[in-house]
Amino acid sequence: MAVRLRVKEVAKEKGFSMGKLQRDADVAYNTVKRMFKDPYYITTTETLGKLARALGVHPGELLEEVPDDAAPKKSTPDER
Repeated sequence: MAVRLRVKEVAKEKGFSMGKLQRDADVAYNTVKRMFKDPYYITTTETLGKLARALGVHPGELLEEVPDDAAPKKSTPDER
């Protein structure tokens, strides 16, 4: 199983723009932008905690398990 971020979906449900979420969570705007663009973006538990607090949800609500075949394949250093 792969893990997918639901930050964009939850933010939209709660009426948050990228800018408002960035300000309320006190995280870098580029981090929020990447999460909105790439739901498989790798982040820290600290950042997830900040986003969850700002959105008023539990951190687990920002994550979703998806089948491995649904996740995009990341290239390894050997494949680059």
